[in-house]
Amino acid sequence: MSPLPDHLLPDTARVDENGQLVIGGCNTLELADRFGTPLFVYDVAHLRARCREARAAFGDGAIYAAKAFMCKAMVRIVAEEGLRMDVATGGELHTALAAGFPPDRLVMHGNNKTVAELQRAVDAGVGRIVVDSFDELDRLEALAAERTEPIPILLRITPGVEAHTHEYTATGHDDTKFGFTVSSGLATQAVERTQRIAGLDLHGVHAHIGSQVFRVESFAEALAVVAAFAEPYGFAEITTGGGLGVAYVVGEQAPSLTEWAEVLGEAKRRAGLTARLSVEPGRAIVATAAVTLYTVGTIKPLPGIRTYVAVDGGMSDNPRPVLYDSGYETFLPRAVAAERDATIRLVGKHCESGDVLVRSGLVPSDMRIGDIIATPVTGAYGHSMGSNYNKVPRPAVVFVEAGEARLVVRRETYDDLLATDVG
Repeated sequence: MSPLPDHLLPDTARVDENGQLVIGGCNTLELADRFGTPLFVYDVAHLRARCREARAAFGDGAIYAAKAFMCKAMVRIVAEEGLRMDVATGGELHTALAAGFPPDRLVMHGNNKTVAELQRAVDAGVGRIVVDSFDELDRLEALAAERTEPIPILLRITPGVEAHTHEYTATGHDDTKFGFTVSSGLATQAVERTQRIAGLDLHGVHAHIGSQVFRVESFAEALAVVAAFAEPYGFAEITTGGGLGVAYVVGEQAPSLTEWAEVLGEAKRRAGLTARLSVEPGRAIVATAAVTLYTVGTIKPLPGIRTYVAVDGGMSDNPRPVLYDSGYETFLPRAVAAERDATIRLVGKHCESGDVLVRSGLVPSDMRIGDIIATPVTGAYGHSMGSNYNKVPRPAVVFVEAGEARLVVRRETYDDLLATDVG
């Protein structure tokens, strides 16, 4: 029933004299009027602050996970703040290079990289390729035979650690499509085979236990397993991946990047590791940096059941509630500090009964048609996982800072939907 807690809003968020939400010095209602809705609004100061915290905590071991949110403007911020960056597909690699990101500071991921993707990464001079399978080793061996310079790689291993997260975002247990399992001996076989390939330069190993992980001890447990595996080989690098959770709803609290670093640092000391330790935060850097603005189009009370509120977006701009049953909060930017005394179900405009953004949201009881309604903590995996389902154009993305709003991704048009349709 209470107003939205401050910790679920971007760093520069404040309430102005009219009770309206301001982010980066920009009034969110004015942003909705100027750029339309749905609209992703990112706080640049927040993005930079989290990048700097990661850099301070992990040094050159801080690697931004581009899949969380990627556009050229975000890539440039990551570069300017001195982080490395991981890309997981040819498309992410192409975007990073188009934005001028230094290729030697890129880490190339992916469980099924094509020959073309690997060729592009090698030709570009990507700093590390994380090898995920024996088939990929075959492809890289063939590429290495055509080169004089060795290809720098890491091997992705599966430590067999339970991450205590959603089953679809857990990746560190043995039954996963990612990496070489330690318990089965496949990881050892992968190291031994790689060492026999002259054109591959094996720097170390990579592991990732999952996403939206709140229990930081899980990361320490994974590092202990990885360290024990790596110790006989004297690897120079160990990457423990990303996955640090963030708070999405009232009552949730998440560890900070600094706290994460402290736990991993202690685990590294216990293991006696001298290798460089790297991590790959994505969500922890961008999630709370953004809010999504929608326009209320329909309010449908069902007496004795619930009230449905439909907006002009939905599962095409935020599929996480449909995919993972993820929770979000709701509030009205025109009355941020108001009591949220009405319960609603926030739904989208798609032709699916499962097109639900917030199953049980709270808003002021005077909400009306035409209101701007917002969901906070939407900076990760909304824009990047978006789709054109029902031929709905993707929303615009705006960066706000010091009272200036900059359009960094324009809203798609209906003509854009036909751009690749050759009939």
